[in-house]
Amino acid sequence: MAAYYNNETILWLNGEFVKASEAKMDFYSQSLHYGYAVFEGIRSYKTTGGETKIFKAEEHFDRLRNSARAINMPYTWSNETLINATYEVLQRNNLDNAYIRPVVYAPVNMSFVKNDVSYIVIEVWEMAPFFGEKLLRIMTSSFQRPNPKAFKITAKASGHYVNSILASQEAKANGYDEALLTDMNGYVAEGVGANMFYEKDGKLFTPATGNILPGITRATVLELCHELGIEAEEKQITLAEVKDADAAFFCGTAAEVIGWESFDDIPFKKNWKETVSRKIQQAYSARVTEADIVVEA
Repeated sequence: MAAYYNNETILWLNGEFVKASEAKMDFYSQSLHYGYAVFEGIRSYKTTGGETKIFKAEEHFDRLRNSARAINMPYTWSNETLINATYEVLQRNNLDNAYIRPVVYAPVNMSFVKNDVSYIVIEVWEMAPFFGEKLLRIMTSSFQRPNPKAFKITAKASGHYVNSILASQEAKANGYDEALLTDMNGYVAEGVGANMFYEKDGKLFTPATGNILPGITRATVLELCHELGIEAEEKQITLAEVKDADAAFFCGTAAEVIGWESFDDIPFKKNWKETVSRKIQQAYSARVTEADIVVEA
């Protein structure tokens, strides 16, 4: 059985708490055949006060609703219902530092006619640091992000992530930890499931919206920059700019904030521990656990 669940794991399926090993969905679902579904990646943390807290729960479930509506999926659940259900699922599975995956999926439908109902599941599992603790070796992917005129690019839709799977598999097959993708115009877009920032002369830069999924962790990083007095700019970014950077990092719910060792085998100019990027990493860790920010000397 997969490491994500066992015979005792409980999930929330259409309003009912059921064992994951006994849960069922229809193999004729439009979601299975066409990737027509939306999802969220959310984390919960055990805070320094001893409580289990879902980080930015409202924002994540707002985006789940917006993603569903963007691709014409019926959506009938309130944030309150879903947040309460999620806390209950965490409790029933005795988890605090966990990854949370709500998925809104479609009924039986082998046509492209709009559905009049959607279904939902909320799954949780224990998650250690997604990339571990080491800095990452990143390569430029041969794959580009989808054209935003072809998809609702700001929707976190399941089918979009075939692109991510291909890019990630390519990177790992070539001996790298992960991939960086460009947009249709050749500008830097994002990683396979995370946004990116690079640092130059104490300032941070991140790709502007339009050809990216504007992540909730990305927004948190920008909030932290404002709070810490670190200048940050959203703009179109070339690959050459990243290669000339002092440092770079990915950020996302699963990835959290994780630095890069090199990009296309070019190491960064500054020691990671001496960068403002490292300060953001520390500040993010403190924010999600409600700890005081302690910056290393």
